[in-house]
Parts: sequence; structure tokens; C-alpha cells
Amino acid sequence: MAPPPPTTTADLRRPLILSIPNNALTHTFTDDNSPSQHILTINDHSSTNTRFHDYFSRTQENDQNPFQILGCDGFEAPVSSTVDPFRNQTPKIEGLYEWLKMLLIVPLALIRLVLFVLCLFIGYIATKFALHGWKDKHNPLPRWRCRVMYVTRLCTRAILFSFGYHWIKRKGKPVAREIAPMLVCNHVSYIDPIFFFYELSPTIVTSESHDSRPFVGVIIRAMQVIYVNRSSYQSRKQAVHEIKRKASSNSYPRVLLFPEGTTTNGRQLISFQLGAFIPGYPIQPVVIRYPHLHFDQSWGHIPLSTLMFRMFMQFHNFIEVEYLPVISPSTHHKESPARFAERTGRAMASALNVVQTYHSFADYALLSKAVKAGHENLSPFMVEMAQVQKLYHLSTSEAVEFLGRFLAMDPDSSGCVNYQDFIRVLRLKHSRLSENIFGFIDVGKNGIITFKEFLLGSIHVLKLPLFGRACEVAFNEIDEDKDHYISLSEFGGSTSQAIPNMATSEIQALFELFDVDGDGRISKDDFIDCLKRNPLLIAYFNHHFMHKDLDAETGFQEMVG
Repeated sequence: MAPPPPTTTADLRRPLILSIPNNALTHTFTDDNSPSQHILTINDHSSTNTRFHDYFSRTQENDQNPFQILGCDGFEAPVSSTVDPFRNQTPKIEGLYEWLKMLLIVPLALIRLVLFVLCLFIGYIATKFALHGWKDKHNPLPRWRCRVMYVTRLCTRAILFSFGYHWIKRKGKPVAREIAPMLVCNHVSYIDPIFFFYELSPTIVTSESHDSRPFVGVIIRAMQVIYVNRSSYQSRKQAVHEIKRKASSNSYPRVLLFPEGTTTNGRQLISFQLGAFIPGYPIQPVVIRYPHLHFDQSWGHIPLSTLMFRMFMQFHNFIEVEYLPVISPSTHHKESPARFAERTGRAMASALNVVQTYHSFADYALLSKAVKAGHENLSPFMVEMAQVQKLYHLSTSEAVEFLGRFLAMDPDSSGCVNYQDFIRVLRLKHSRLSENIFGFIDVGKNGIITFKEFLLGSIHVLKLPLFGRACEVAFNEIDEDKDHYISLSEFGGSTSQAIPNMATSEIQALFELFDVDGDGRISKDDFIDCLKRNPLLIAYFNHHFMHKDLDAETGFQEMVG
């Protein structure tokens, strides 16, 4: 009979299970002073995710950073605010009062609809007449054409009346254009530009896509709008030039901008874009409010037709407009646009009695993609992108692409993804290296990752100074025959060094992820493009950066240096 196992302190600290094979857990424990052995065999009937749960029970000293070789010491993912500045508070018709009110107001709503259509048609005809034969779009609209546009402005007031805005509460007055050629306002509803067109007929900045909209496109063209394509740097640069040109000339109307770049629910201000503040002209801030009890008039993610219908079905809708004191750039020293925007934002937030968050238009783009994917809890997919973009210079389109990959991992109702879905989408096999990659992203060490952790972790790796060179070194090392392409066999040999015992189907799946153009081989462009879209996968090529006689980081830096 074997003697009982020793109970020394060293043995108590010794881990019971050091590895996890696919089908069973087996380990031999041997006392240094006794030839006896104890073999523990456990049949594994659990899922990959259950096995991974054991990983998080290990001590932190056993965890490894798979990106340390690139000079990465980890990253921080601060907890995001649970505030959703885009959420409409009354997206559905609820309550007996609302239903009874809508039932009673049906005849009035029909009259309002007729008034709306009639005014829109008359305004459209007047605008077409004012623009007829006007070829010189580079210069201000001639005065006689502007007089014709008064007809459209009166129609606009009637349209506001049809939407239930029977009277408009104003506080303060707009200053003369010579004092402040520019206005900035918070953006809550599509009613905002309609009101300002009636009130001041300013020049506004709007998306190029609005020009093609029926009726609306013609009317905004008469406002001598400044078009901008947010996804194009050259378009944004040209828009700033046009803002400065038109604001500097009294021949043009004053320029109105909504620096948030999108609509919010009016309960917060989000971060400002800088286009209004780069020219450096005095600005008069304006704040607009839509007080309500039963119906929130903010746009949110309610379809435009639904929002219009709800407006028609109210007895009265409230709107308040407040003109604030003019804010000028500092004269003591050259003030940066960011600082100018910050001072203006503080003044507007104070007037509204709200806070200004780090959300931005990019968060709205992320939220829109989550909505299309069918998610109802949208807060986890907004990461306050103003901070992220400032730190990593990340574009909105890049952030949306990362969200697309995260959504493919099938996040749960709380917006979190587990290990098994993480490796499924990245086409990885369960291994210690895969665990370490997931553990690197899982800042909270709770076995799940949020979109903010996934985004920040991925971007942190992508923006490492050595990342680009690491991609090139990895490609050159895998391309053994130096034909500038990686074959399936070459790729399989490389991945097998990172993860032994990969099945042919698993290697093929990962190969297809890198084979962007689907031609059965991986070019250098394919390889680098895939790693830019999935920067965490660079860890699978760490073995190409190792030197036996040097530590990992020094060896790699000498290799690429």
C-alpha cells in the first residue's frame, strides 16, 4: 500500500493541474523523497468555455502578456458612462392618456397634414423660382432672389405650426452679424434647422447626402449651404475653408453650425467638432430646448415618419430658444480651436443645466450599427469616442469596422462576449496562447469582454510603433520560398509552431481569414490588411521574433532595428 502523500509547504503550493489536454486531464505527482506516484485522471466532458473558467482561477503571476514582445505593457479601459445621450425617452406610445389624446386629435391631425403638404409645395415652388437661372454658386444669392425666399420662410413658419409649435418662447436676441458672424447650437431634432431657417435664414453646414433629398434638397440649396462628407478629410478641410470664407463676408448670411455633429436627446451635450472654431471668429452660442411631459421630441433612433406622426398627434409641442452672450477667441494669446470649443461648450452646458460628455458623432455611428444588428441595450456599444479618437487618432469608419467584428461574436444582452465566441470569430483554437490573448483584452479578469475592452485593446496593439514592422517580419519569415506569397503549407507550418496539434480544417479556416482576395494564397497586402483588421492575431507570430540568447523584446528590436 502506498504511503500517504507528504504535506510539506512546497507540495501545498504545487499546482494540481498544469495542463489541459483535449480529452483528459492527467498529471503525475512525485515526492522527491519517495518513489511512489499518484496519478489523477479526469475525463473531460465540459465545454471549452468551462475549461477556460479554470484559467481565471490561476494566479496573476502565471498570466502572460502575448504582446510584450512588441513593447506593450497592457492598456487601460476606463469604465464607460452609462449615460445614453441619444436615447429618446418616449419611443413608444404608452399610457391611457396618450391613446385617448391621439384618438381625439385625429381630425385635427388630418388638417395639420394638409397644411404641411400645402406649405411644403408652395415653399418648394417659391424656392425653385428663386433659384431659376442662378448659375454663379460661388457668390452670394442676389438680393431679389432672397426676397422671393421670404415666401418659403413664411411657409416654414406654417410648417412649424402644423407640427404643433403654435408659439415659440425666445430668450435673448441674435446680435448683429458684424459682431458675431457665426452661431452654434445644440442639435436635438430635425425641427432645429427648420426654426432657424424661418428665424434667420442662415448658411448651414450639412451632409452631402441631403442635397439629393426631394423638396428638402432644393430648399437647403437656396440657403447656400456648405456641404461636407464626414468620411473624407479633404471634404472636411474644404468645408472649414468655406466656413471661413462665408463668415468673413457680410454679403453672406451668418453661418450656423451644430458642433455636436448629430442629434442628441437634449439631456446632455456631447463633444464638439472643431469646424466652427477653427476660423477664429466671434461666435454667439444658442441653446434650444423641447420641454415635454408625455412626448419626447428628440430624434434619437425613431424613424422620421414616426416622429412626424407623433408630432401631428399632440395638442401642442413646446420649444424654447435662448441666445447667449457672444464668445470670442482670446486676444491675449493665440487660442487653440479645442480650447475655444471647450469654453463655448461650458457656456452652453451651463445654460442648459446639463453636462458635456465625451460622446461624439462616432458613438452615434456605433449606436446605429448596433441598432441595425437588432440590439436593444445600446449603451455598451458606445465608448465615448472623443477620448479614444484623441488618444489613438481612430477614424469613425475604423471604429465601426471593429464593432462589426465584435457583433459577429454574438454579444449577450449586456453587450459582453465570452471566450468561446471570441476565438470562434477569430478562427482560433483553444490553447494557452488563445487564453492569453483573451486575457489581455479582459481587463476586468472576469471571463468576458466588453466592446470598449475589445476596441481599446485592439487599437492599442495596432498603434504600437513596432506593429507595422512586425507584420513585415512575420510575412517574410513565413514565406520560406521567397515567392512573395504564403501558401497553405507555409502558413500551416508557422501556426503549428504557435499552437501545436492544429487540425487541417482549423488551419484552413485561419488561412481563409488572411486570404482576403480568395485566390488560395496570401500576398503581403492580404497579410498586413488582415492583421490591421484583426491586430490581436499578431501574437500568433511571436515565435518569429524570438532570439534564444536574448530576451523577447530586445531580440525583436534588434531583428527589426
